[in-house]
Amino acid sequence: MSKPIVAVVGRPNVGKSTLFNKLIGKRLSIVDDTPGVTRDRIYGDCEWLNNTFLLVDTGGIEPHSDDIILSQMRRQAELAIDSADVIILVTELHSGVVATDEEVAAMLQKSGKPIVLCVNKCDKVGEPPLEYYEFYNLGLGDPIQVSAVHGHGTGDLLDAVVAHFPKEEENEEDDERVKVAVIGKPNVGKSSLINAISGEERAIVSDIAGTTRDATDTLIDNKFGKFTFIDTAGMRRKSKVDDAIEKYSVIRARMAVERATVCVIMIDAQEGFTEQDSKVAGIAHDLGKACIIAVNKWDAVEKDGKTMDSYRRKLMNDFSFMSYAPIIFISAKTGQRLDRLFELIKFVDAQNAMRISTGKLNDVLADATARVQPPTDKGKRLKIYYMTQASTRPPTFVCFVNRKDLFHYSYQRYLDNQIREVFGLEGTPTKMVIRERDKDRK
Repeated sequence: MSKPIVAVVGRPNVGKSTLFNKLIGKRLSIVDDTPGVTRDRIYGDCEWLNNTFLLVDTGGIEPHSDDIILSQMRRQAELAIDSADVIILVTELHSGVVATDEEVAAMLQKSGKPIVLCVNKCDKVGEPPLEYYEFYNLGLGDPIQVSAVHGHGTGDLLDAVVAHFPKEEENEEDDERVKVAVIGKPNVGKSSLINAISGEERAIVSDIAGTTRDATDTLIDNKFGKFTFIDTAGMRRKSKVDDAIEKYSVIRARMAVERATVCVIMIDAQEGFTEQDSKVAGIAHDLGKACIIAVNKWDAVEKDGKTMDSYRRKLMNDFSFMSYAPIIFISAKTGQRLDRLFELIKFVDAQNAMRISTGKLNDVLADATARVQPPTDKGKRLKIYYMTQASTRPPTFVCFVNRKDLFHYSYQRYLDNQIREVFGLEGTPTKMVIRERDKDRK
């Protein structure tokens, strides 16, 4: 089940970022008394009562401002509201209910999302002050008094938030589907790919509301298996792509990737690799998803006998941080290599879920350490006692060693390459966890 999304919204300078930092347990948002410090959405993982969810901080909402920065902040907040499963509306005790609070509350009620009303800066413990009762006028139910600075009331606030989360239901059919996120910067042809796949394969297609309102799930059953394609079509704009939309695309890609097991990272063949492609791909890599790099619009590129090889070499250099990802050249417009894309999706999904026995792993470890001796420092040599696989998606290996500080990154990468050489693991990142044993330490 995908993580629910909780948006923290409200007018400027009511303490949204302070509350956000308190709930996620670290200082991620910039906090200042100056209104408008938080302009872009900031997100962090939060956990409460065994519920893990994505918390999104937003800039203050000024509903009727013509200021360019404030209007962009309002747009950011509107996107967060559209994406959210639950909304926390933050107000402030000392100023009471102001006109902006009423306008924001009315905007939220139109969204139809569950709303939890938070009255911040209730710093005194005990009976709520008289000003607190004024917030019932917003028509959002019982306000929850909170002190974001001291942490008072945050437990009650989180109780109210998680109460709105949907109950997790087991769905066997859903579990057997390969969930594929089609991600990339705007205008690379993500929606065109979905349309081409569903049209050409004569698939069973239905639109189901996804985790976010700007992403829909397309169910496709064909000769290759059962798939759920998550399209982030809301990223695309017909006009030129400006900085604000580039920022939106990273957030939306994160939301789609959270739900997927396989990520198809789409590149525009005519435009080539950009920094935005690296950012979007980095999200999938960091979250441990199986990845495929799909170069779209290949039909529009002038080619000779060496074009594909040279393009592939350049992409391998650009995506050097995820050299495991296979590269495929496709055309959503003509349908070129779409069958091969399905085969790759099935393949990398299986690689991402691969489990290797401890015995086989340690055979590889023994052979690798015999070829290249573990590093030493001041006469002390690294000893790797044994290795085991702790989990899948992505394959995660635990190494038990005598000294963690001797296990240099370069040697970890060497072992990872040896494991890949034997077992494949193409299309999936891996993780290596180092555990120290004190046997050789005095």
